[in-house]
Amino acid sequence: MKTTAAVLHEVGKPLEIEELDLAAPGEREVLVRWTHTGLCHSDLHIQQGDMGAWLPIVLGHEGAGVVEEVGPGVTRVKPGDHFVASFLPTCGTCHWCSIGRQNLCDMGAYTMRGHLPSGHWPLSGKAGRYGAMCMVGAFATYGVVHESSTIRIEPEFPLQVAALVGCGVPTGWGSAVNSADVRPGDTVVVYGIGGIGINAVQGARLAGARHIVAVDPTTLKRDAAMSLGATHAVATAEEALELAKQLTRGVGATSAIITVGNVTSDVVDAAFEVISKSGTVVITALAPFKDKTISLSGTEAVLWRKTIRGSLFGDCNPTTDIPRLLELYRDGQLKLDELLTRTYTLDQINEGYEDLLAGELIRGVIVHEH
Repeated sequence: MKTTAAVLHEVGKPLEIEELDLAAPGEREVLVRWTHTGLCHSDLHIQQGDMGAWLPIVLGHEGAGVVEEVGPGVTRVKPGDHFVASFLPTCGTCHWCSIGRQNLCDMGAYTMRGHLPSGHWPLSGKAGRYGAMCMVGAFATYGVVHESSTIRIEPEFPLQVAALVGCGVPTGWGSAVNSADVRPGDTVVVYGIGGIGINAVQGARLAGARHIVAVDPTTLKRDAAMSLGATHAVATAEEALELAKQLTRGVGATSAIITVGNVTSDVVDAAFEVISKSGTVVITALAPFKDKTISLSGTEAVLWRKTIRGSLFGDCNPTTDIPRLLELYRDGQLKLDELLTRTYTLDQINEGYEDLLAGELIRGVIVHEH
């Protein structure tokens, strides 16, 4: 069958809309109809060359849709099911899945190789084999994914917002709740209020933080943070440092969460300075692999017992946390509709990413036409 997709052929170039051939699903594979896909900065990391991947590649990893057909051996979903794509697969049997760290599933090694775990390349076209980002490739009307990338959800949840819990929402929420281990009464500073940072704010609020300081140069994003749980919002790291000292009588923040578009040594330095003794810096943002973004005093870390840790997928377990987040949404405790700034058609995808880079979006969503 045919699918229409947004394809990256060359680093630094715009995405191109192409009609591709899509093979039938093989063993443990699922044919899906994508209905909505979030515009996430992680796709830009591929487009800009910060992270290597197979090219050409269909980008898009934060998607939701409907199962059309299943291959032999599929047990997680059936035709007609609504689902959210987990941008990191969860096999359920490797060492990491078995100890409750599904975000580190060994199957994640395939995410940038382009093909599915079996070696199957479902997408092909004029340039030969086409990869799919994170084994998902949700900037397309249809796709074939491994069942380990699918999380079945109840049909009551709007797919437009369900798509957001495939990446940005759990990554941000979990950065606060799991990685920073925010507790009632804590003071939390969040650097960068995009699709991930705004959900770190929500996670900190749900965990009971007393003070939540959102740091972003963009008025739109500071206002959004205040509407979704931040107690304070400032434009610069310098303002955040002074405010954290004032709020805690000189003690400092309990934790600092870095969710900027591209992490730098400057923001890591600022986060390390803003936290208190025994405080924690959580780095969720990415940068090019070659960039050295941590250059700190090990002595200060030792004497003040400061912790720096990375966070992937918010240390969430997708099979349980994606449904949990949607239940929090249903109960009114987690805001998802409010995250959606603007919708686009697939052929407007480059415009959408221009808006993201201009700081005009909390989250943009592609609405697929079939």
